[in-house]
Amino acid sequence: MIGLKAQNPLVTHIHTADPTARVFNDKLYIYPSHDVVPPKGIDAPRFCMPDYHIFSLEKGNTWRDYGVVLDQNDVPWGKKNSYGMWAPDCIERDGKYYYYYPAPPKDGSSFRRIGVGVSNNPTGPFQWEKDYIKGIDGIDPGLMIDDDGEGYIFFAGGKTIKGAKLNKNMKEIEGEAIQIQGIPAGYVEGPFPFKYNGNYYLTFAHVFADEGYTIGYAMSKKPLGPYVYSGKIMDNIENGTNHHSVVKYKGKWTLFYHWWSVSGYSKLRSMRADYMHFKKDGSIKKVIPTLRGIGNPQVGDTIQVDRYNDIYNAETSFVGGNEPNGWMVTETKMMSNVRFNGVDFGDGSAKKIQARVASGQRNGAFEVRVGGANGKLIATFPVNYTGGWNKWQTIETELLESPKGIKDITVVFKSVWGATKIVNLNWLLLQP
Repeated sequence: MIGLKAQNPLVTHIHTADPTARVFNDKLYIYPSHDVVPPKGIDAPRFCMPDYHIFSLEKGNTWRDYGVVLDQNDVPWGKKNSYGMWAPDCIERDGKYYYYYPAPPKDGSSFRRIGVGVSNNPTGPFQWEKDYIKGIDGIDPGLMIDDDGEGYIFFAGGKTIKGAKLNKNMKEIEGEAIQIQGIPAGYVEGPFPFKYNGNYYLTFAHVFADEGYTIGYAMSKKPLGPYVYSGKIMDNIENGTNHHSVVKYKGKWTLFYHWWSVSGYSKLRSMRADYMHFKKDGSIKKVIPTLRGIGNPQVGDTIQVDRYNDIYNAETSFVGGNEPNGWMVTETKMMSNVRFNGVDFGDGSAKKIQARVASGQRNGAFEVRVGGANGKLIATFPVNYTGGWNKWQTIETELLESPKGIKDITVVFKSVWGATKIVNLNWLLLQP
């Protein structure tokens, strides 16, 4: 198990796409796909996706990676070395966890088939069914358990979304899958259903000819429709794919999706999340992607200040040197500042604060303040020469005062007037 700490994107040690988020026993889990660079000599498809990982949220914003839950060559009915393990889903029913996934079948009967595994734990291990689910040929399984306990599966195929009711064993469908009516014309994929205030929502990736991939949604009074297209949840991002899920966690509705801001390449994506809001009539307000993302970092969580809420007279860029993938605050000048909202100081137990810094000079300091740039001072770090602008050190200082509860913080950079580069700052970390 690996502990990973970030805002948006949620993790950066591997590339993750198509995140399906689920809340099981008040804990948040994500079931994404996994993009990799094609191994040398492998004639991989457009997307190279060999396996699946599972993640859970620990504390305020630390994600735990449970490692590979299913490798492409361990699919009992799957084609070997296909690199085609696309978007999965996982759902709980009667204390069992059912993991659904698409893969190219070795019998060549379809582009993709959908298989399932069952476990007593949301992170596995799963017992994989020896054959795919009969009556389904498509991609991107999306699951729902209705209020009456009935289960449904949705899946995509080209310009259609289909759905079916599941048998009690969750491994077979009742009757035949039907095409969902009311989905807009054009290419669609990634169906994800949920229910809110008596309405059924079917969300999906929808390609507009003049825009590309968007996340849209339709509404109905019945789980299998017909549905009425109701608009977009998120606009196209830089001409690439998008794939999502929607979940309510700790009272807040959240949209999970992907972007490729870490890699700069749309086939190496990273999962992200932002809060989502409903209007009074049940329609969904459009979600604008942010750097800050979700969650409240706590004592012991990394505060990625480069995923800021506001920045003044400074910039962010990819971190250099041997640091993990991500960004840093750079080009800091006298009175530059960066604000990060929603740090959870808890009961005031934090006594120290660390900072990850690099500097090619030794003239200046930076302060951590509660609230804005003129807020209460809680820590001051001196700027010392670390060996260069890509030579990183972790430094620590005592907190002058430990706030309680959730507070916004602002980092203020100081030096002599005329200094054009004070320090590069990667992250902060509160310590007890």
